[in-house]
Amino acid sequence: MEENPLIISVDAMGGDHSPKIVIEGLAIASKKNPDMRFLLFGDSALIEAEMKKFPKLKDVCEIRHCDDLVRNEDKPSQVIRNKNTSMYQAIDAVRNGEAQAVVSAGNTGALMAISKMLLKTIQKIHRPAIVSIMPHRYGKYVMLDLGANSECSAVNLAEFAVMGNVLARHALDLPSPRVALLNIGSEEMKGREEIRHAAQMLREASEDLGLNFVGYIEPHDIPFGKADVIIADGFTGNVALKSIEGTAKFAAAILKDAVKKSPISWLGLPFLAFAARHVKKVMNPKLYNGAMFVGLNGLSVKSHGGADGFSFSVAINNAALLVRQNFVATIKEELEDIDLEEISQDMFYDVL
Repeated sequence: MEENPLIISVDAMGGDHSPKIVIEGLAIASKKNPDMRFLLFGDSALIEAEMKKFPKLKDVCEIRHCDDLVRNEDKPSQVIRNKNTSMYQAIDAVRNGEAQAVVSAGNTGALMAISKMLLKTIQKIHRPAIVSIMPHRYGKYVMLDLGANSECSAVNLAEFAVMGNVLARHALDLPSPRVALLNIGSEEMKGREEIRHAAQMLREASEDLGLNFVGYIEPHDIPFGKADVIIADGFTGNVALKSIEGTAKFAAAILKDAVKKSPISWLGLPFLAFAARHVKKVMNPKLYNGAMFVGLNGLSVKSHGGADGFSFSVAINNAALLVRQNFVATIKEELEDIDLEEISQDMFYDVL
């Protein structure tokens, strides 16, 4: 491999249709990032068989055989002890500096557990979080946590705000992202104690943290672009995300059924073709594949298990973008002179 290339470590056996979709995704991503190189971990015979369809990949890929893989039904507590899986080896390549990021479509819990064990949490970050980029009416936003931490303290939520702010600046090219806490109302007294405490912390420390904190956001406002960074505990964030996805599918299904039932509707379809293509492009889940585990000393990206080749390439591109912009190093720099735990304690003593 050439000197100082951008190297992505890939779990070639993760996901429902690996290594087929993984190799297809690498071929697509390689065209967009000609300077990128890949370390592939998995069954070498299966990987090489798929790579025959894309001869040019041989010049940018190094295959490392692994005897085992992480299955969807495997428990995180079991897989973290098996160092011979493709997922473990792929993450370990980031830990030892051979790659700048890892991408896997495998078991989410296992990927999180092994990533946290090998890459370790950034100093001053208590818990890593899962973050994803999503579409709203006027553009895109980032939301975290999406399932890594079912319960969070005020300090955890404030740390998520800092990390989400960095991601939005880099991935969405927003100089001053609007940061909001997901809550059941906009009034200051609404929500659980840790949410109210986190809001107070972010208001008082927003200048020191470099945050444009705009207060609370309610779930029904998420699709309408009222915030660029949405902060929640993992349980709430995961429920919100799946509710948004389900509502979008429901609306599309209802519209499709209505068109089928009305012959008159068919007459208007040619006039709606452009609008329909726009809606499909904005709402296409393939464009938003690749949730990221943030707060670790290394970048770990989770592709959807049922992703196709194009979707997997999006996850690869997301990883490459954040590596190029020194995402992990930036989070460390942002928190270098800030102690959120101390801010929280000072607020507690002020109340007393």
